[in-house]
Amino acid sequence: MNGIKKLWKWSKKYIWLVLLIIGLSTLLQWLYAYLPLFIQYAFERINQATEIKTDLPQFLINWYNNIDDILTCLLIVGISMVVLQAVRSVMRFLTNYYEGALAHYIGYDLRLKIYDHVMNLSYTYHNHSDIGDLIQRSTSDVDQTSTFISSMIPGLIDIFVTVFIGAYRVYQISPILMWVSIVSAPITAASSILYFKYCNKAFQKIEESESRMTTIIQENVNSARVVRAFANERYEFEKMDEANKEYTKKNGKFNTIMSAFWGSSDFLVFLQYALTMSVGIFLAKDNLLSSADIIAALLLMGMLIWPMRSLGRIIASFGKASVAANRIDEILKETEEYTVNGTLTPEITGDIEFKNVSFQFEDDSKPLLNDVSFHIQPGQTVAIVGKTGSGKSTICNLLTRMLEINSGEIIMNGVSIKDIEKKHLRRNLKLILQDPFLFSKTVYDNVAIVDPKLPTEQVYEAARTAAIHQEIEKFERGYKTIVGEKGTTLSGGQKQRIAIARMLTKDSNVIIFDDSLSALDTKTDLMIRTALKKKSKEQTMIVITHRSTTAKEADQIIVLDQGKISQIGKHEELVSQEGLYKELWGIQGELEEEFNAILKEGK
Repeated sequence: MNGIKKLWKWSKKYIWLVLLIIGLSTLLQWLYAYLPLFIQYAFERINQATEIKTDLPQFLINWYNNIDDILTCLLIVGISMVVLQAVRSVMRFLTNYYEGALAHYIGYDLRLKIYDHVMNLSYTYHNHSDIGDLIQRSTSDVDQTSTFISSMIPGLIDIFVTVFIGAYRVYQISPILMWVSIVSAPITAASSILYFKYCNKAFQKIEESESRMTTIIQENVNSARVVRAFANERYEFEKMDEANKEYTKKNGKFNTIMSAFWGSSDFLVFLQYALTMSVGIFLAKDNLLSSADIIAALLLMGMLIWPMRSLGRIIASFGKASVAANRIDEILKETEEYTVNGTLTPEITGDIEFKNVSFQFEDDSKPLLNDVSFHIQPGQTVAIVGKTGSGKSTICNLLTRMLEINSGEIIMNGVSIKDIEKKHLRRNLKLILQDPFLFSKTVYDNVAIVDPKLPTEQVYEAARTAAIHQEIEKFERGYKTIVGEKGTTLSGGQKQRIAIARMLTKDSNVIIFDDSLSALDTKTDLMIRTALKKKSKEQTMIVITHRSTTAKEADQIIVLDQGKISQIGKHEELVSQEGLYKELWGIQGELEEEFNAILKEGK
């Protein structure tokens, strides 16, 4: 019932189209039920019956009876059947066309609904989800669901309509034959229900297995260079082979059961035909039926037996569709991050204050940040340093509300960050990540992706500030150079600088470098930050880095150690104190000469 409710929820928008398909399909079966009656009439004429009994429309019977020549009459009856089939063919075309349209509409809506919902899910959700699984739910599961709604639901109703019409026509020929013809229906229905229960469980396991296999494929396609770098192809092949075997094994087991079900169904169908024919022969022997009646009844039996047999196919498809629908619904039930949102849209100038902020993931026993407090003035350059895992990037995620603080408060321009509307907040913060994502587009499109209508000179200026313009000009096709997926055709430094240029096309008073200068040499690092300061002296910069030479020129340095602030101050103050910063500076001391040389060169 849950599966039916979900399918109804997604299809009720197009109920008019569903009803049209059901109406056409019903009319198709009603017209088909006349074909055996034409044959019945033909045999009655051939046998020169004194009274022709058939349920054909009376005007056709009168027309045929007025034709004295039997061959001419049979020819007219044959032409009538051809005309009827031609009409049915047109109706079949319309039915299939509208079924395809319905599948297209529902699939279109579902894919957009899932995509929009996934885009609005929380940062935490995406950290814990498999990309391959999400792709499968958005593609094959949607196709499975939309196909079932468009063809199998009308088909299910079509079965009952067909059986009813067929039973009615056989009943008009002989009530005894009608009851004999449907004797196998309860057996077929019961076996179909049992088959469905098995299918539902089997398809759940098959979908999970396919999802794991898809994830492995997706991971290996994305990490092809890493796999080659470690000569790890054999291990990944074996991992894929194991997942493939598991998927094949589960599919094979299901196919065995499916084959047994269809084989036994076929045997039951032919037993039913044999039983009906035997009863018909005995009735004919007692002059209760004519040979024409038996032939018509046998032809009509297909309307009783084959639809009941196809019930198993529809039930199996429903098993697939219900599993797919549940997997889709699992995503759609996930709470969007914007259910917790602010309403204020204050001006953000870079006045940022952390007050006793703590954060811990729900599935972690140790806090990433613990009672962190600091204040950043507008226009300041603040460096946040610390060992790996000390919570530096968590500060970025809290500032942009990718994560929500557990306790304490973040104040931005006098307003609690919880009260600021998330999209407004993110539009006013420039965040450049350590591992920037570039789209498989041109270099120009990647820089201008924030606003494709940006003036060309503004895009070039952003690239100059990011110290990448001259390198782009040297590319064979310049700004029209296609960037490989995730920027695979560029070096790490080039990717980061293009990502920096992309952020610079957006006006904002706050810019955050989340260790995004790590792939740059010290000279380029300094050039970019100097250019940014010249561009806007009021711009607030937060530089998260592990490089002491980068932090040295900051107005304020915040040192994090195991989620807590251990030191705050300028470089000269911190390097003279015992603590983590002095230790980090000592490790990187050999870079000091290079740093001084760059400063002199800059002068």
